[in-house]
Amino acid sequence: ITVVTWNVGTAMPPSDVTSLLHLNTGETNDADVIAIGLQEVNSKINKRLKDALFTDQWSELFMDVLSPFHFVLVSTVRMQGVILLVFAKYYHLPFLQDIQTDCTRTGLGGYWGNKGGVSVRLSIFGHMVCFLNCHLPAHLEKAEQRKEDFATILHMQQFEGRAASGILDHDLVFWFGDLNFRIESLDIRFVKYAIDSNILSQLWEKDQLNIAKSTWPVLSGFQEGPLNFPPTFKFDVGTNKYDSSAKKRKPAWTDRILWKIKSPSAGLSAGGRRPSRGILSVNQLCYCSHMEYTVSDHKPVAAIFAVQFASKADKPPVEIFVADEWSRPEQAVVRYKIAAGFHRSSWDWIGLYRVGFRHPKDYVSYVWARSDDGERCLEKQLCAQVMFSDEALPKGKGEYILGYYSNNSSSIAGVTEPFQISLPRSEEGSSPTDSSGSSSEEEDDSTLVLLAPKSRSPSPGKMKRHRSRSPSLAKFQGLILRPSSWDRATSRSPSPQSRRGLPGDIPTIHLPQEEPGGLGTKAKEPGRVADGHEGSSYYQTVREQSRPRRVSADNPLARADPRNLGLLPALRLEMIDQAMGWRRDSGDQGYPCRRMSPTSPPGCSTSPKEASSP
Repeated sequence: ITVVTWNVGTAMPPSDVTSLLHLNTGETNDADVIAIGLQEVNSKINKRLKDALFTDQWSELFMDVLSPFHFVLVSTVRMQGVILLVFAKYYHLPFLQDIQTDCTRTGLGGYWGNKGGVSVRLSIFGHMVCFLNCHLPAHLEKAEQRKEDFATILHMQQFEGRAASGILDHDLVFWFGDLNFRIESLDIRFVKYAIDSNILSQLWEKDQLNIAKSTWPVLSGFQEGPLNFPPTFKFDVGTNKYDSSAKKRKPAWTDRILWKIKSPSAGLSAGGRRPSRGILSVNQLCYCSHMEYTVSDHKPVAAIFAVQFASKADKPPVEIFVADEWSRPEQAVVRYKIAAGFHRSSWDWIGLYRVGFRHPKDYVSYVWARSDDGERCLEKQLCAQVMFSDEALPKGKGEYILGYYSNNSSSIAGVTEPFQISLPRSEEGSSPTDSSGSSSEEEDDSTLVLLAPKSRSPSPGKMKRHRSRSPSLAKFQGLILRPSSWDRATSRSPSPQSRRGLPGDIPTIHLPQEEPGGLGTKAKEPGRVADGHEGSSYYQTVREQSRPRRVSADNPLARADPRNLGLLPALRLEMIDQAMGWRRDSGDQGYPCRRMSPTSPPGCSTSPKEASSP
């Protein structure tokens, strides 16, 4: 396990962080999990608004650097300028379960998130591990405030489930960040002399955190390696020289990485079993700073740990079986088997990923984990089977991985080894656009361009026009797509949360059908109807008519793209009869249709009787 902490001082990310992540140290130190804690990421209001729509540049950088090494983003959490990212090798993903995050603000009495802590907790091969990234109050005299804030973070952060509800209930805790502890008593000239003379041990006994580890009960059990690297704060930006400004701050080890193994005195867990410690041991292989990075007034700190667990859960929740190569579309058959006790959902899906994918939603194509005989097979612990359609398969040659995504745990519960796909490329313009292809170049709707499959995971610099990480546009049959109004606060996206209590399968919705002659060719009309089979990107324009429409259709609701569940920015999905608001007796009342929202067709007047429609 590699842990990195860096106060980036609102700087832009550097061009390369390979050495920081220790990715070029050889197979002996090859990490399985990497946790990266950042502090003071630029969180000004304009930057936060941009990061809310797109992934922040620091996260993009680490995903770009780590994905070629087969690391996948497992979880991330952000509180203003404090960010925590956890990566793992793709083949470990099924054994990383019960993933939860939390954050605690301690700035301005708990109302501001410039200071505080963010955490990611997860079960690693059946053992509970928590990563806690903190940014504590600054200045020499604030040591007591730092202790109080850390105690507050430990008390406030609580997780669901009985395995480990609090941070210190986990089998292993990594605590790191800009902890802001300083060097007491010693004069700045002596501190600099000790650094230049490489007699750092004379500074250790005056380090506030070293003193606190033996005097503060809240730090009981926390361990740290020797500080054999120079203090990491404060430097002149762009140099390796300590602060030369008028303030001349004293150098200090503000950036630290500690760990704690759960004490044997914790006794039995809530379930009556002894916590999974056994021979749990942690050996720190490396603890160092990286002087080569000069974009901030802090130097980043990294530590590498070898963690020995007592046991290992080696059977994944979902096993996926696939052929070694898909050379024909009919070979795209996936069989999967779910372990007993695994809680599946009707929203689970199987994604097709390129080798080197960045995060669980960075798939090329997907298929819902449902089949006609799936329920019967799963009840009898047999293999269920699904198949990718020809349109959903990538053309050409390449290496791919299949992953079973669990909606309940928001994680990948099963993966395959890499396999080959070798399908002939179709002639240009001779086949419909598949789910991994680009959108039509003639499409003049900017919203559709923004949400096109091209924009699934652009890296910085590759797509400067549209750096959207929004989901691709879903293919909903029989639905009218209208630009959403910022005046409406309620989303009508088909998110799983809004469908609680409904049967697990998506129901059929009967929608009205256009009368003959009601379809236009290509005009600037308010709405578009998604028509055709699933996977098609063919859109027809709806021409609004002032006369009422007859209702007679049986178009089923096409299945939603998993990326779109609860997330369709700039679009609202409405049934045609709901959007048009037509009633059979509306003609006698003098208004042909009612206006449901500011985005309804302009030809419809609003009746006072219906002004309070939902």
